[in-house]
Amino acid sequence: MQSYLRRHAIRSLALLAAASGLALASLAGAAEKSPVAIKGYDPVAYFTIGKPARGRADIEYEWDERRYRFSSTRHRDLFKANPVAYAPQFPNFCAMSLTRGEIVEADPENWLIADGKLYMFGKSIGPAVFKQDLAENTARANQNRGLVQKK
Repeated sequence: MQSYLRRHAIRSLALLAAASGLALASLAGAAEKSPVAIKGYDPVAYFTIGKPARGRADIEYEWDERRYRFSSTRHRDLFKANPVAYAPQFPNFCAMSLTRGEIVEADPENWLIADGKLYMFGKSIGPAVFKQDLAENTARANQNRGLVQKK
């Protein structure tokens, strides 16, 4: 009887250890997921429907260490075919603030497509101000791009 109880206890401990290992692996996998880009908005929608659209969590694609969400599989497929054409220039960050060397989170409702590129801004006035001197502002924001990469 004692050997039966001992075997049962050992088997139970082994199952518990295996289950704990799986739970920890699941947590580690979840922690390793890339952050969601542009607050979950669909980057392709700006180009195709001309306005912001929320992406769906079940239609994602990971690119450049970020998870992009899309409002349709068609948009995801367009993005997958050419992510550089659709991704915002400074994902999650305000382009106008970058011209001043500042890091400000962008609001996907404040946006601009200029020269075929998508820019996001922290405030609604950002797109108009950025457009006033597009070439200079783009150059300065790109010059300060390193600030974003450190973030």
